[in-house]
Amino acid sequence: MIIWLASYPKSGNTWLRTILNQLLFSKDRRESKIFENLDLITSYPQKKHFDNISEKLTHSKFKKHEEVIKNWIISQDIINLDNKIKFFKTHNFACKKYYEHNKKNYSFTDLNNTLGVIYVVRDPRNVITSLKHHYSWKDYDEAFKMMASEHTWLEDEDINTVPQALSSWDKHYESWSRFPKNFLIVRYEDLLNNTKKEVKKIIEYLNKFFDINENDEIINTIIKNTSFFNLKKQEDEQGFPESILDENTNMKKQFFNLGPENKWENLLDEKLVNKIEKRFGSTMKKLGYLI
Repeated sequence: MIIWLASYPKSGNTWLRTILNQLLFSKDRRESKIFENLDLITSYPQKKHFDNISEKLTHSKFKKHEEVIKNWIISQDIINLDNKIKFFKTHNFACKKYYEHNKKNYSFTDLNNTLGVIYVVRDPRNVITSLKHHYSWKDYDEAFKMMASEHTWLEDEDINTVPQALSSWDKHYESWSRFPKNFLIVRYEDLLNNTKKEVKKIIEYLNKFFDINENDEIINTIIKNTSFFNLKKQEDEQGFPESILDENTNMKKQFFNLGPENKWENLLDEKLVNKIEKRFGSTMKKLGYLI
């Protein structure tokens, strides 16, 4: 069964993965080992999840989105054949898609395959600055278009990649928030401002499925190891395997970029702030980002 670590891109999913990795998989909790075993929580969907299911995903881009959608559940059924608990990071929204031509509904996941969801959410006024940096965009217009469109997919030109259905920032959250079983929400801002409280909340959630008895000393070590400044330090010293190439310089981009210094109040002009708040205001109020 799968426990999803779901989020809109640039919302703190990787930070959460390092914390879970320390809690569940790391016996050696030295600062320098922070990225070890991180691949035990991999991303879904990937091409390998659809091997021997759909040749169209490998050999043709024709109806590639539809092929992914039709095979989400089939691929997860195969993943879960071993009846073990596993974690997957995903940026997919928890959608349902109906195709008129074959009169069928397709869901991203279902209760037969999913044990629970930890959803990481971040203020969209800070998400937009991280997106702009990550994709090397010259201005915020492209980032806002990506966040506002309900038809956004994450994909590139590589025929071996598998597209991810993203949707808009608000629809992404709303889709996952309706999941009826073992749903935990973690606000990036709470994880930043009261890390210990949030880590204990995560441990309490995980204890539904595992036996985690960490004392305060170990929790404090994990918090220190997974702090933004240590993650950034380790990236500077060792590199980070998931960082991407800057399209302008063809060099690896800093994955851990601003962190706590990414404060929309200092980076965005009033016009853009108003635009974001108008578009996402209802969901932002639900999450406590607006009064």
